Amino acid sequence: MLSVRDLTAGYGAVTALDGVSFDAAEGEITAVLGANGAGKSTLLRTISGLVRPSRGSVTLAGLDLGTVPVEGMAAVGLAHVPEGRGVITELTVEENLRLGALGRGGRVGAADLERAYSLFPILAQRYRASAHVLSGGERQMLVIARALLARPRVLLLDEPSLGLAPRIVVQIFELVQTLVRADGLTVVLVEQNARSALSIANRGVVLNLGRVVVSDEAAALAGNERLRHAYLGF
Repeated sequence: MLSVRDLTAGYGAVTALDGVSFDAAEGEITAVLGANGAGKSTLLRTISGLVRPSRGSVTLAGLDLGTVPVEGMAAVGLAHVPEGRGVITELTVEENLRLGALGRGGRVGAADLERAYSLFPILAQRYRASAHVLSGGERQMLVIARALLARPRVLLLDEPSLGLAPRIVVQIFELVQTLVRADGLTVVLVEQNARSALSIANRGVVLNLGRVVVSDEAAALAGNERLRHAYLGF
């Protein structure tokens, strides 16, 4: 579904990605792992067009994303949930959700909202509440639900567990698995918590200083003790 080839990008004189290549198969979770500064977030930002590469390509179901403007990514089936739980605090929960459909140029129907609320029951309870009163976990759920309103084929998730209580992390990871199984969604998951990410992923890509160290099935990466100690911290 998503193919990254020889992707090189950076910020000024700093190269953050150096020839990164991997594939994310349809209906699977691909975990992108590595230490701070490995280039994980830059990879997602480059895939979604927020950073333009100096070399390489990204294709989504055969479409060259290099030809798509940033504001057109949602319309072609790509949704990006950046690190930081960026809700618009002045709006209500439901108003935040409705923004998710703008990129695909569609109206939000009752079925769209019912689907979001069935996946995230806490949001249904607080749909009229201002987003600024939500907890960190609730905000993370809201930004994921908002991205799903765009009806993506590929979802880029950047550090969804950051700063959250373990039980909330479990809920979010279980939800990601549900979306993949039920909807055939393709997920590229950037995570510092490598152990948890590999437990739900089909494949993993390990980055170090902007380069791919290894790309393999998640179970193989989790079982490689030398690799885990050297790059994944467990």
